Amino acid sequence: MPTDPRSLRADAPLLDAWLRFQESAPTPFTIPGHKQRHDLVGDVVAGDVPLYGGLDTMKLSAGVLSEAEARAARLWAADVCRFSTGGATHANQALALAVGGDGGTVIVSRTLHRSLLIGLVLAGLTPVWVRPEVDTATGLPLGVAPQTVAAALAEHPEALAVFVGDPSYVGTVGDVRGLAQAAHAHGVPLIVDAAWAAHFGFHPDLPPHPLQCGADAMVTSAHKTLPAWSQAALVLARTERIDPARLDVGVEATATTSPAGAILASIDASRALLERDGRVLLTEAIAATHAARERLKQVKGLVVLDGPGVDPVKLTLVLSGTGADGNAVEQDLIAAGMPVESADRDVLVAIVSLADTHATLARLADQIAVSIDRHRGDARPPVEPAAYSVEPEVVVPPREAFFAVAEPVGVRAAVGRISAELIAPYPPGIPVLAPGEKVTPAVIEALDSARSAGIRIAYAADPTLSTIRVVQI
Repeated sequence: MPTDPRSLRADAPLLDAWLRFQESAPTPFTIPGHKQRHDLVGDVVAGDVPLYGGLDTMKLSAGVLSEAEARAARLWAADVCRFSTGGATHANQALALAVGGDGGTVIVSRTLHRSLLIGLVLAGLTPVWVRPEVDTATGLPLGVAPQTVAAALAEHPEALAVFVGDPSYVGTVGDVRGLAQAAHAHGVPLIVDAAWAAHFGFHPDLPPHPLQCGADAMVTSAHKTLPAWSQAALVLARTERIDPARLDVGVEATATTSPAGAILASIDASRALLERDGRVLLTEAIAATHAARERLKQVKGLVVLDGPGVDPVKLTLVLSGTGADGNAVEQDLIAAGMPVESADRDVLVAIVSLADTHATLARLADQIAVSIDRHRGDARPPVEPAAYSVEPEVVVPPREAFFAVAEPVGVRAAVGRISAELIAPYPPGIPVLAPGEKVTPAVIEALDSARSAGIRIAYAADPTLSTIRVVQI
């Protein structure tokens, strides 16, 4: 039988609908085709209830989705909220469509995920890239400075919006309040990809969430730091500078017409949990992360990201001073049953969520310390990640290059040509090369460096990077 261990259903209409469906033992004549039978392909489909004909009728007559979204909007103090079963990827693309006009210009942080760039392609928008400040001691991004955005807006008064990512993938927190002021001084909205910050704003020891800092819209992932299904995300917006009708159109244009009810219900349940028990759960997660950091600070040569400009529940480690290879440490952690979010030669990132405790993080910290000592070597200088080391040169709009006739050419012959594809180290999925940008020696060097550090290069048509697709001359 389905469970509700914290008795959340009374405050979570989608969760309640999901539980009632499971409790009723239905014989549905709707999709999905497994019809709730587990004797065909097994328990892999357990819990898969559709929105239409499951949690609600095809006519959405019960209104459970709109009620759940309204509750989330109230919690985040937004005017509107839309749930997404396509993750922050879908949410970013919906917002690009909401503010865009074919041929328009937007200011975009180069820390943003590839999904936003694809959103620019879909919306026909051209980015003016702004780069983050980088910590020279670690090579990691610190956030885009408000004055950088202000200068870009002054140079491009036609810009329709400002898109930034905050916090960063590694947990560094920028000046969202200052960015909002810079955007609003030019009369345009600030849109923040806060995929890694669903917990922000719900504990006094955490940074405020973007809307609390004056942002006009934010994307956040319920499946990253909250206990929702994978692909669960929210779009939250205030409507002074964001047209709600256009936002709805953007959401629907890029969403599936068969949304998974279990994902939607998990967003609703996670919202209810955060609203009722979030402070208690976050108190333990914050304290446990602090204890793990203090333990790891004892490891000679290891840099542990910490301080007021870092998410208190993100564990990011720079290993270059230990001489240990993060890829080897990662393998030890996998063998111990503790896979981490990301690891390359120099940087290891572990995600902490509401599900973590002192016990889980103490075990992780001990294992990391043991593994680093096992693989310790000569200290090496930190290397700036490829995603932040390249100055992009935009030649034509991304949409034009994305749909252009293209041809693969040898990687060295590609230098000076216009890229027709997006290439990004993953994680975090931040482009080193995007459609419409010139292939430069710096791009090739950055990609080579990333591969040498053990990072997967994603989305390239040729995964070996022997060739790059460029716009045909």
